Amino acid sequence: MSQTTQNTRLIRMEGGYPLEGTVRIQGSKNATLPVMAACLLISDKCVLRGCPQITDVMYMGTLIKSTGAKVEQTMGVNDMDIVIESTDIQECRLPSRYVSAMRSSVILMGALLGRLGEVYVDYPGGCVIGERPINLHLYGLEKLGAQIWTEGNHIHAYADELIGTEIRFPFSSVGATQNTILAAVTAKGTTVIWNAAKEPEVTALCAFLNQAGADIRIHKDFMESGKIVIHGVELCRLHGVDYCVVPDRIVAGTYLFAALAAGGNITLENIPISHLDSVCEVITGMGGIFSYHADNNSLTLYAPNRSELRNISYIETDIYPGFPTDLQSPLLAAACVANGKLMIKEKIFSSRFKIIEELQRMGADIAVTSEECAIVTGVSTLEGRNVIAKELRGGAALVIAGLAAEGITTVSDICYINRGYQDIAGDFAKLGARISYD
Repeated sequence: MSQTTQNTRLIRMEGGYPLEGTVRIQGSKNATLPVMAACLLISDKCVLRGCPQITDVMYMGTLIKSTGAKVEQTMGVNDMDIVIESTDIQECRLPSRYVSAMRSSVILMGALLGRLGEVYVDYPGGCVIGERPINLHLYGLEKLGAQIWTEGNHIHAYADELIGTEIRFPFSSVGATQNTILAAVTAKGTTVIWNAAKEPEVTALCAFLNQAGADIRIHKDFMESGKIVIHGVELCRLHGVDYCVVPDRIVAGTYLFAALAAGGNITLENIPISHLDSVCEVITGMGGIFSYHADNNSLTLYAPNRSELRNISYIETDIYPGFPTDLQSPLLAAACVANGKLMIKEKIFSSRFKIIEELQRMGADIAVTSEECAIVTGVSTLEGRNVIAKELRGGAALVIAGLAAEGITTVSDICYINRGYQDIAGDFAKLGARISYD
């Protein structure tokens, strides 16, 4: 069972030991949550296989139960299977306790509007990484015919009937795209979305819904136009499915940057290789060498010696297929112990450099030149310290820094890390790290 179910508060590690061995990548957090929400559209039983055992998935399960659906979770050795039966859902008011804990709860708006025609929800919570407005979510739902009232922290959305339309997002948003898709699946007529997000978690949601009887078509020039065409179907057309969740590209990238920082050779099984082009390009530029094994879908990284690990000069985060913002902090941690300088520009979220102060306490040489840019100059070694996780990916990056540092590092407030990694310390222990939960 993963550490997410235990009342652990610290991760403790002794750094300086290279990583060696094999570990399996968990199911994708960012794909599982919208697919779970989509099950509310289906008056039948759905089986989701390979879901990660993380707190965000547990919270989503609780929110779905609050509508009257049945949710059963079967824990496995690596992941878990979730059975959701939404035959008798009636409740459209979502409990604020879990909504406020998880930003992804907002995608339940589209699903409940599509199924019940109404939803009451608080503004969502989650990690504090700058402004993350939901105006595009509300824009997409309003274009489909929903009436939306906001008062303080509360949102009430209602629709007698959702009607297909043309929606042009001013910029790409994964959550807004997913919310709009969920509402449009059973809308009357055809919906055309332009500038939809192109992340694999969006196309995974479309694949699940099509398997369940929806009519969603990804346009041939999707990677350029972001065009998705949704022909609405009646609710009764949707049926239960048995679906396998895609592997988590962000967890895979985190472990690859950890091996780069600590040294050694690791093999990742259940790897989403087609989703990692930008990540592998950066790691190759820093001196890593890859070997992909198609027969068992695994990827081996041969990390360079510390003396040969080098920073690339510049990287900026971007929407898919660019370098993911969720891997900015893990890259930052690895860059701290590489030779040379890296300038990193954060284009997606503001205030995503919260990790820098903690890395500096470990001896990192990082200068923040603006809210968007930081310059990392590699140092010969980091020193173990007691550091604090302040958000999900930054917390994971502090673990990476601890694995590369000399001495003992403890990372506290790991509740953030548990939102996205089902057993980060256990996985690194399998790779030979001296690490444990305290």
